[in-house]
Amino acid sequence: MMLNEACEVAVGSGNPNKLDAVKRAFAGFPGFEAASFVANASPSGVSDQPVGYEETLKGADNRAFGAYGGRGYGVGLESGLVPMAGTDTGYMNLTACVIYDGVSFYRGVGPAFELPAEVCRMVVDGHCELDEAVHRAGLSQNERIGYAEGLIGILSDGAVTRADYMVPAVTMALVALTAGGIGRSHA
Repeated sequence: MMLNEACEVAVGSGNPNKLDAVKRAFAGFPGFEAASFVANASPSGVSDQPVGYEETLKGADNRAFGAYGGRGYGVGLESGLVPMAGTDTGYMNLTACVIYDGVSFYRGVGPAFELPAEVCRMVVDGHCELDEAVHRAGLSQNERIGYAEGLIGILSDGAVTRADYMVPAVTMALVALTAGGIGRSHA
């Protein structure tokens, strides 16, 4: 597909933060002015709360592949806890983004942050999803915080929202897409 052509960008989630992050990242790249965006919820095929880089990336791959509608691009975003040396908890939360064009996967990751210890323990040891852990820890009354400001919004007192946090992951995947095949892997 040539840039500057009308295309559909299907985001593999019904989460409005993910759709917003994709729209914002694509708006920053020339050649996508005619793109239209649609939510096309797709299963991640991984646990509700991925732990580890490989599981997180696999979830993003699966969402991108499932969202792809035969034209344009499928975009998958997946957040997960990744083991990280030098942190108090041993983990950081990061978002992976994958863009699929029907032939190749273009991958990127965004910034990462450390979760509060109690929340991290509940996710890693208790095997519960991040929204549930945040709610159980008393950090939010919202049981679906990932559909609102996200934990990053709570921790930053609104300075960074969940959508803000995901934009860099989409941007890095767009770099792979627009860099003439560098960073591409075939399906």
